[in-house]
Amino acid sequence: MGTLNILVLGSAAGGGYPQWNCRGPVSQLYWDGSAHVQARTQSSIAVSLDGAHWLLVNCSPDIRQQILTTPALQPQTGLRSTPIAAILLTNGDIDHIAGLLTLREKQAYDLYATPAVLEVLQHNKIFDAIDRDFVPRRAVKLGQRFEPLEGLSVETFAVPGKVPLYMEDGTPDIGAETDTTIGVELTGPDGRRAVYIPGCAHISEAVRTRIEGADLLMFDGTLWTDSEMIDAGLGQKTGHRMGHISMSGDDGSIAQLAPLKVGRRVFVHINNTNPVLIDDSPQRRDAEAGGWEISYDGMEIAL
Repeated sequence: MGTLNILVLGSAAGGGYPQWNCRGPVSQLYWDGSAHVQARTQSSIAVSLDGAHWLLVNCSPDIRQQILTTPALQPQTGLRSTPIAAILLTNGDIDHIAGLLTLREKQAYDLYATPAVLEVLQHNKIFDAIDRDFVPRRAVKLGQRFEPLEGLSVETFAVPGKVPLYMEDGTPDIGAETDTTIGVELTGPDGRRAVYIPGCAHISEAVRTRIEGADLLMFDGTLWTDSEMIDAGLGQKTGHRMGHISMSGDDGSIAQLAPLKVGRRVFVHINNTNPVLIDDSPQRRDAEAGGWEISYDGMEIAL
């Protein structure tokens, strides 16, 4: 025990890639059978120190499919079992919580979230299908370390974001640093550190400080440009309005995070409109030239 093992279960943003009803330029490549793109499920990772007990960070609507393609998460013993020991939620977005409803067959694991996200679950009765006698809901305070797995130290921290779309009432406060949107710092017994931030509206000084010196950064890669969905004719909102910083440009994450000392940089939570999903695209080459990797389902990282 000791190596921090991370599996990317889902590398796409909400809707996955290709989105089921989308024929935008990037999705159309998949429908046409292009060899330069690959399907991706919705965003989540799994973390383990021993390969036998796993923490999921977020629980995508695609969790069943992700388990089917990930032998390490499949039942190992008895008539019913799971290597999933705990789940931690980074916000209340549908693509991060809906998978909980798939894991409702009275199977024991711990469910961690901030009070704000637990309140989302509390106010929606459908989540009562997850029996609390088997799945205790454990409140996580920002800045307070805890061990969801033996030897794995986890600390959550506020990230500039916004409330989930279905909770918006009027004009949302975009960029607020509260416990509605969080990042996660994962530290193994040897002190090696991974920072996971699947959603971020802008990079604050506190976020920079958190990232500095990390052995691994997994960061919000939703869009290449702020107006990407508008330009593609697939939406009316900018990335900023959706609570996501873009990759490119002087104000983008590649440029802003370039000065920081980070061991490995990986983009996650990639929208179906983002051209970095295309293996040979100029945008993919630019991202890689900036020191970034583009995550994919099944990607394995060991620290």
